[in-house]
Amino acid sequence: MTRGIRLLLRGSTYSGVLFAYCGALASLPLLPFALLPALSWRSAPESVQIVLVLLIWAVLVGVVGLAGPVRRALVVSARRLLRVPLPNPVAGRRTSGSLGLDRWRTPLWLVLHVAVGWTGALASGVLFIMGLSLPGNWLGGEVRASLFGTSVRVSGGWSWVVAAVCILLAVAVCVLVTKALRWSAPRLLGPSAAERLALAAERELLLAERNRIAHELHDSIGHTLTAATIQAAVAGEVLSADPAAARAAMRSIEESTRAALEDLDYVLGVLREDQSGTAPTRTLADLPELLDRLRHAGAMVEPELSGELAQVQGTLSRAAYRILQEGLTNALRHGAGGPIAVRVAAGPNGLDLTVVNRTGARTGPGTGAFPTSGHGLPGLAERVRLLHGDFQSGPDGTQHWRLAVRLPVRVSA
Repeated sequence: MTRGIRLLLRGSTYSGVLFAYCGALASLPLLPFALLPALSWRSAPESVQIVLVLLIWAVLVGVVGLAGPVRRALVVSARRLLRVPLPNPVAGRRTSGSLGLDRWRTPLWLVLHVAVGWTGALASGVLFIMGLSLPGNWLGGEVRASLFGTSVRVSGGWSWVVAAVCILLAVAVCVLVTKALRWSAPRLLGPSAAERLALAAERELLLAERNRIAHELHDSIGHTLTAATIQAAVAGEVLSADPAAARAAMRSIEESTRAALEDLDYVLGVLREDQSGTAPTRTLADLPELLDRLRHAGAMVEPELSGELAQVQGTLSRAAYRILQEGLTNALRHGAGGPIAVRVAAGPNGLDLTVVNRTGARTGPGTGAFPTSGHGLPGLAERVRLLHGDFQSGPDGTQHWRLAVRLPVRVSA
């Protein structure tokens, strides 16, 4: 008995019983409408009238459950009072795939909620009243226990035992009511098959957007910080001997960081769900500016551009710029100095991108170790795979590292 009382006093059980009883009381305004047909059929047996009233009452309760706002209210209240983790209904998609029993799950839950609420309220109420009144015989009645035709009058100390059993049974009813609602809520109020597909699709889009943002941050901010670090080291080395070169390096830092700030503002706007921002477009048309910033950082870049690069547009051009940016950033970070060969060739069937740099220990300004997350090359490989391209990266001989990417033209937007 003590354990049952502890279960009743638990927050989830207490609030679950309250939820069940409130659902039962909320159905009372529909009872007069269910009584009218039974009252008009007075010639029917009493049992038939009772069954008719209950059936019409259940139908009216179920009809109320067909309304979308009712379901949302039930989900919120069940989540708070039953402590069941239910997701919010997917707006506008409730009936798109609601075939079979899906559309009747909420009416069925509402009928079950009312039935369980009334059953629990009547049973626990009677048991509690008996448990409280029997020891003092407040109702002036007599208790008899009958089994196999044998009737025994309950009096004296046995009345306390029967009262304790009634209280315990009332507590058990309250616990069972809560457990029944907690068990049925995810199955009837949870997302349907169509809603689960919609939620999965939305989550997939969200993860894809987050992954794209991570790529943008890694490519843009990572490149800018790498170039700015080297440029700042160059400016510090030549500040006294060549002020003009130092000023040029500082201007390059200003230009590259301003471009990175635009990218960062856009990413922060997306994360804050700010729809007013527009994505900065970096395409192959911005490649000369990127190469100039590298030269200001002290890198020797040997570009080789061929084909009709101006004809490369949309997704293909944006992806090509980011791939070259990441490849050049890796060359700055891990290269050993010397020229960086950049080849961009636009053909009728594809776009070829190649970055080759020397490997080994870097010397000169800005030779400190650059921290790396290890996501650069895997991120590039994933980007190329999504564009149905070919990706190769690895040593080219004994002293060079080669990044080679081929993108099919058919993916251009």
